[in-house]
Amino acid sequence: MLLFVCALASAGGHSVSAQTAEPAPSSPVALKKLSLRELMDIEVTSVSRNLTPLSQTAAAVQVITREDIRRSGATTLPEALRLAPNLLVAQVNSHDWAVTARGFNGISVSTGSLADKLLVMIDGRSIYTPLFGGVFWDAQFVPLDEIERIEVVSGPGGTLWGANAVNGIINIITRSAEDSQGGSVTVGLGSFLQKFGEARYGGTLGKDFFYRAYAQYFDADQTTRVTGLNGNDGWSTTQAGFRTDYRRSESDHLTVQGDVYEGNQGEPAATAFVNGQNVLARWTHTDSPDSDWVTQVYYDRTRRRFPTARFQEVLQTFDIDVQRRFPAGEQHSILWGVGYRHMWDSITPGNSFSFVPHQKVMRLFSGFVQDEITPTGTELRLTIGTKFEHNEFSGFEIQPSVRLAWTPTQQQMVWAAASRGVRSPARFDTELKTPTSLGNPDFAAEDVLAYELGYRVSPTEALSLSVAAFHNQYSNIRSFNINPATPGIGIIENDQEVTGFGIELSGAYQAATWWRLRGGYTYQEKEFRLRSTLAIPFSDAFEAQDPQDQIILQSVMDLPRGVQLDVVGRRVAELPPTALNPRIDPYTTADVRLGYTFGRWEVSAVAQNLAGNHAEFSSPILAFEIPRSYHGRLTFAW
Repeated sequence: MLLFVCALASAGGHSVSAQTAEPAPSSPVALKKLSLRELMDIEVTSVSRNLTPLSQTAAAVQVITREDIRRSGATTLPEALRLAPNLLVAQVNSHDWAVTARGFNGISVSTGSLADKLLVMIDGRSIYTPLFGGVFWDAQFVPLDEIERIEVVSGPGGTLWGANAVNGIINIITRSAEDSQGGSVTVGLGSFLQKFGEARYGGTLGKDFFYRAYAQYFDADQTTRVTGLNGNDGWSTTQAGFRTDYRRSESDHLTVQGDVYEGNQGEPAATAFVNGQNVLARWTHTDSPDSDWVTQVYYDRTRRRFPTARFQEVLQTFDIDVQRRFPAGEQHSILWGVGYRHMWDSITPGNSFSFVPHQKVMRLFSGFVQDEITPTGTELRLTIGTKFEHNEFSGFEIQPSVRLAWTPTQQQMVWAAASRGVRSPARFDTELKTPTSLGNPDFAAEDVLAYELGYRVSPTEALSLSVAAFHNQYSNIRSFNINPATPGIGIIENDQEVTGFGIELSGAYQAATWWRLRGGYTYQEKEFRLRSTLAIPFSDAFEAQDPQDQIILQSVMDLPRGVQLDVVGRRVAELPPTALNPRIDPYTTADVRLGYTFGRWEVSAVAQNLAGNHAEFSSPILAFEIPRSYHGRLTFAW
């Protein structure tokens, strides 16, 4: 079993998203500060694949705005995701993160964690990897200043977005080129975040064509292992990209964008390398406010190399998706879509593990249909739909859902939902080969039946509150079994069942014209059951290393003379010990930002993890302490 764990440590849904957003000033030091009422009216796309005001969305949704991110002092995408109280975010080391919703942050490996039940998209491009079914967070170096908003949905979203949206969706939406005209330059220095910089410029050709280009660099220091030794996990990344938006007419909008990146990350005995390129095009044709077509296509290539393990993966993805929305009478809004994804994956065998076959072509066919029904003369809205998918591993899958919303007044809404979500098998499940374990070609898709109940209310102009309760029944969850056919060599099976339940609270309060508070509390539990005597008893340790509860609070203050004082505090419960991992102590800490704006300049100083060094996640081999750190930045915009 130890060899199997060592091998793990070495190994390492379709989406079209509408891109309508609040116009934003070009200067990063002149962001619009929305009122709570305006924040509740922000239109989100992740729940219904159609723009819907947040206050009318029948789901547990958190929206992180560009202003929230800037005022938090975050420098990486996972740090920004900490602002969503319905996400569990833990930093593993300098460059790896464990991110999930409603639990299932899996065992720590050299790529962060085996978390595989959360769908993440950037401008409609899925960043899921078929290697283990999750996200390589070290490769998601999104320029934070270019993010318009991040929509975080708790609960299954497979009916519209497909496999792996089992426990939630993260939808990262960047600003259009039209809304980011002008230029800016940012430089920064610090302790843990040693140096970073970004340059951006946006312009126009004629009155209908807008463009933006950027480049950025990031260099982070190494952490310290809990044993006191250096982590040797320093991290540096360079990325550049562009976006163009062409509005041929009021009805037609064409977006083309792309990125290229390259980075190095320290490993215990060597330096790993990652690089990639992507390009995306999206055409939107609007017939009327209630009718449109959206067609999206993208190509994505990633390459990762770990010299010590002699492991290398090259993954290429081509994806095309078509979506149609139209009214049917006065009470129905129909939405349907079809998609195809083609993935080429090539993996060079490692020292003690391999994937068989080394090269694989994976095809994913999908289609969905949804009807949003609004009965005349009522405050009810019923949404029913289903997704049909055929993947390379488990074949045909169906993911239906039904949602009901009741809005008795403009200030409150009650909603309920029942959904089925599916996590498609990954190459890790079906094709892994080590001296002590084998993947299972017959590994079935994991699935969940989820039941949710929520309430959203704005009792005053200064206060908004939301609560969501959930009860999830998971089947066919991955287990690690004794294989009678090959004594001494285990096999991956589907012999775990899990019951999960919990509650999510969130709110925002405008304490004064110059002071705003936002945050939330999350509580969740899971009960694992083995359904085979051949399943190894601590299989659950591979699947879920989650705190039972957490509290997030962000305070944003605008003080006199252009001074800004911002604090993000968080309290995270312990990670209980398992047969594979030691206990991670609970911790309470805070990040503080002090900023000052004058003309086109902004200067800020940020202190992170003020409570001091602490571990947030563990692995069977290494555990790292995240240090207290400081950095300052200077931005000039024109």
